[in-house]
Amino acid sequence: MADRIWSITEMCADFGVTPRTLRFYEGKELVFPMREGQRRLYTRRCRARLKLILRGKRFGFSLEDIRQLLNLYDIGDQQVTQIARTYRLGEERLGAMIAQRDELNEAIADLERQLRWGEQVLAGAGLRAAPLTEAAP
Repeated sequence: MADRIWSITEMCADFGVTPRTLRFYEGKELVFPMREGQRRLYTRRCRARLKLILRGKRFGFSLEDIRQLLNLYDIGDQQVTQIARTYRLGEERLGAMIAQRDELNEAIADLERQLRWGEQVLAGAGLRAAPLTEAAP
């Protein structure tokens, strides 16, 4: 598998991305496919980088942060700097995500209170509020 190469079609299918996405990541210097004429050919290293890019995006890292972290792989310190910087960035992101979750939980609780109030008002007018499950798409 070390010498295996993948086409853009295979990469898209394997990772659930579009060719446009892969070309965009190439333009942002996140992946570096080999070229055979107009064809882009992806190595194991490209696959590993794409996996990390998609994970970083899911965690909310910026593409610039991801690019910088990926570029630390080759500095020759057995990835210690890369892991340390990723860890710090991960801690910051986790803190932000927890704060977002707390804000969302607060907003959900407030909306639930408002809906209960609305039910009471409607009941006082002799109307029944539709169950929430009917309102959901």
